[in-house]
Amino acid sequence: MNRRPFEAGLLPAVREAWLADPSPAGTEPARRAGAVLPRQVIGQSWRRVRRHGIDPDVGRAAPALSAEEVEHRRHTSPLGGLLPQLREGLGEVADTVQHLMAVADADGRVLWREGSPGVIRNATRLGFDVGASWTEELVGTNGLGTSLVERRPVQVHSAEHFVRTHHAWTCAAAPLHDPRDGRLVGVLNVSGPAGAFNPASLALVTAVAKVAEAELRARHWESVDRLRSVATPMLARIGGRALAVDRDGWTAAVTGMGPVGRVVLPKSVAPGRAWLPALGLCRLEPLPDGWLVRVEEPDAGAGRDGTPSRVVLDLRRPRSWTVTVSGESGQWSQELSPRHAELLYVLARHPAGRTAAELAADLFGDATRTVTVRAEMSRMRRTLAGVLSHRPYRFTDGIDVRLLTPRHAEDLLPASRAPVVLAARRGLPTH
Repeated sequence: MNRRPFEAGLLPAVREAWLADPSPAGTEPARRAGAVLPRQVIGQSWRRVRRHGIDPDVGRAAPALSAEEVEHRRHTSPLGGLLPQLREGLGEVADTVQHLMAVADADGRVLWREGSPGVIRNATRLGFDVGASWTEELVGTNGLGTSLVERRPVQVHSAEHFVRTHHAWTCAAAPLHDPRDGRLVGVLNVSGPAGAFNPASLALVTAVAKVAEAELRARHWESVDRLRSVATPMLARIGGRALAVDRDGWTAAVTGMGPVGRVVLPKSVAPGRAWLPALGLCRLEPLPDGWLVRVEEPDAGAGRDGTPSRVVLDLRRPRSWTVTVSGESGQWSQELSPRHAELLYVLARHPAGRTAAELAADLFGDATRTVTVRAEMSRMRRTLAGVLSHRPYRFTDGIDVRLLTPRHAEDLLPASRAPVVLAARRGLPTH
């Protein structure tokens, strides 16, 4: 007998009792004697959705993207080239079990949707169509939207959906990350009638997502090798320090300096002079599928030393977080991985700094996990040279650090399980 994520017959009653509970938004409904609560991942999602003010009966309508915008996103997404692998991994399930496969971008916009005609028609009636947004903020708890927030595979069955009109469905979804930098690029989702629930769906979706990420990794290194074959002869004729990087900053060739794994480029990279945290002042020139980076010598700054003076850590959004560094030479911004967002949050809250043991306790609840902390901090310091110091780990003295957090503390880094973040969400002091 297939075991549901929760006893299916109890789900409607659990949901109704939870919605009727007068506990304020963001708190756990009262644990009455004999009460059955939803699974933790579902309860957390329901609390987030209730704060968004979603109508539990019909959700919230939002305009779909235009056909032109859908095509633009498809063209610029790294996921389009993976459709054959995704079809091969999931297509048979979608055909035989009467499910549909959907691929959405990091904004929760459905870019591709395939499956049996009957299920496609039913999904369209619910608004689950190409160009539609299926974030928690608009349609409540669902596999696609909740997986984007949690940054992990999620299955949502029947009345675990917050919105009543979705209760006839079950869905399993897994996030898709760019293996080059861990950036969230989308989500893979399989949905279908609740009666066709398959306990293996989540494991299958997760496995196919991992295969897709491995394919992205292999294609990345192939492109770096192609750039290296073009750039190596060019660098041999250049004096001084220089390197060739792909459009994402991964190094293909270098001259006049030691090996560099990756250079984090500005979000809006353009030819000309730019300050790069790991290298200082540089001049960027376009290459086929990449950039030539010439490192300027210290006296070339003409009175502009490029030293950063301000850092803005923006954690207000539920699915993406950024650090922006600015100074005399301009401004630079980078999207953060979940772990680096947690680390910078702790350092912003503790200007005097934290030891490796203290950071390990903050992030893992285990002060002995200092090796992991030191490795992560070493990676961050290579990216944020001049911004982070050590012994103890802290933002460099003299830098103005501004921390931007969500309006509701409960929305801080929703996918995080770090003790320091959990305490902040509950309004408890962090030491």
